[in-house]
Amino acid sequence: MDAPLFSVVIPLYNKSAEIAATLRSVLAQSLPPNEIVVVDDGSTDGGADIVRQTGSPRIKLFSQPNAGVSAARNRGVAEARGEYIAFLDADDCWEPGYLAEIAALIDEFPGCGIYSTAFRIINRRGTTPAPCPERRGVVDNFFRDSAHRYIAIPSASVVPRRVFEEVGGFPAGMKIGEDLYLWIKIARRYRVCFSPRQLVRYSRTATNRSATIYTPEQTLFSFEQLYNPAAPIEEREFIARAALGKALILSAKGSTKEAARAIRIFSFTRTYRRTLRKVRFLNALPVAWRSPLLALYNRAAWAIARKGL
Repeated sequence: MDAPLFSVVIPLYNKSAEIAATLRSVLAQSLPPNEIVVVDDGSTDGGADIVRQTGSPRIKLFSQPNAGVSAARNRGVAEARGEYIAFLDADDCWEPGYLAEIAALIDEFPGCGIYSTAFRIINRRGTTPAPCPERRGVVDNFFRDSAHRYIAIPSASVVPRRVFEEVGGFPAGMKIGEDLYLWIKIARRYRVCFSPRQLVRYSRTATNRSATIYTPEQTLFSFEQLYNPAAPIEEREFIARAALGKALILSAKGSTKEAARAIRIFSFTRTYRRTLRKVRFLNALPVAWRSPLLALYNRAAWAIARKGL
């Protein structure tokens, strides 16, 4: 089989400290991509200059006024020419065998809507494997098997161009949970294929992570829009997970009404009762308390996970 034609799409927004390492990890692939499309989404820190200085003919740089990560990724796909779109955030990195493993999955399991691998989480306190499935191949049920585990994140996922275009791409204007929104639309129609090899380094150390710089969304898309009460329970639970996880951030940023609406609509969940309780608790507190308390909780949860408790 001929190697798939991969286009790597990287949205860039104020990641000048990380983008060089990210690009090096792509250029070091044992199976090189056909092109690397970087979309500078209105950066103000000189990150685009670092991209230019890399000097690789494989890299194509496009610039646009700041429009958010969904718009940047969609622009990247529109400019790309490859048959398969490999997404990568500007502060994450691939191990050298990542694209080769994706190509092997495509060869062995054709016709899937998402091809993804396991990953490691990089934190200032160290590195830990993300909780992922252990079996290689087509997952039995993406929505069910994603409960408390990761099957797809943008930096560890490849989507066939035709699938991306069929479902309409990332939801323009959505800044948190936009990847889950896309996965839901794809997994409703296509199988999802996964490799347990940890071939991606997902960073939580960047100073400019989207959740920390969140500004109110202006979008026509929402998880409520995707929710279908007649859908299988596994799908409804996955959407509840996405909506309530987003509601935590919204509540911490002071969007009390939006978080309350998510509580009301997705209170049916049984799989994610803990997240529901966290949103309810946080939303009942004074706004000034919420963000510090959520950060404290997340640090404690990370420490516990690191100790295997």
